[in-house]
Amino acid sequence: MGGATFSQPWRFLPENNQDILDFLNSYKPKNKDASHLRILLIGPVGAGKSAFINSVDSVLQGRVSGRVLTDATTTTCTSFTKKYKTYKFSKGNQGHYSFVFNDIMGIEKMAGVHVEDIKLALKGHVKDKYKFNPEKQLKAGDPDYNSSPDLNDKVHVLVTVVPASSMSLLSKDTLDKLRDVRMAASDLGIPQMAVLTKVDEACPEAKKNPNNIYKSKYLKQQFDQLNHLLGLPLNCIFLVKNYNSEIDTNAATDAHILCALKQMIVFGEEFLNHLND
Repeated sequence: MGGATFSQPWRFLPENNQDILDFLNSYKPKNKDASHLRILLIGPVGAGKSAFINSVDSVLQGRVSGRVLTDATTTTCTSFTKKYKTYKFSKGNQGHYSFVFNDIMGIEKMAGVHVEDIKLALKGHVKDKYKFNPEKQLKAGDPDYNSSPDLNDKVHVLVTVVPASSMSLLSKDTLDKLRDVRMAASDLGIPQMAVLTKVDEACPEAKKNPNNIYKSKYLKQQFDQLNHLLGLPLNCIFLVKNYNSEIDTNAATDAHILCALKQMIVFGEEFLNHLND
């Protein structure tokens, strides 16, 4: 893992975090059939999906959040997330933001969440709090199968979360499953993005200073490799350092999280606005 950096960042972030926060605060779907935008996170075990949700909550609340339970053990190959759960973000006495996240059981080489269960989630057929069973796929007629999903139940943005610190360790089986889900989302017209997490573990310069994240030569290599492996356009891939060791938020870390989050909202809103095209 390298620490060399370019003299200039290879991607520039917005200069003012408050502009994005204002955008998120005022956002409401124009499509009247949707009360919120639903963002689904998928990825291998230990990718940092739950930690990313905590990080988004931390930025929005202005303090480090731990509402989504995570597992700091890196030696396990078993997903810590077992249920399909919707996470809303509070605006205090103003209600909630008009977007939600869904965390999902990690994709494992031989077990983990069934790809077919993820495809059902995309279509809104998986009820909230459903407990995934690696040995049994969800089927029509099951108690946790939503037979009549409306637009609010369906996924509007699919985000693949991959750890930059161990991307080279991703198995072909895991990559094939990720691409399988991507193809299913494409068939449904659902926009897709990717977030490279754990950049601080992958690059010492990024760990030293979040402003170096888009200057890192090593992270640029990981960025380009993910583009190649998943086939996602470069402008749909974002680098993020999750809040995990900090006890306070900071503007530099917030900026990367906000940049990725805003693009999720922009893509999802475009999807909702062109459903009937």
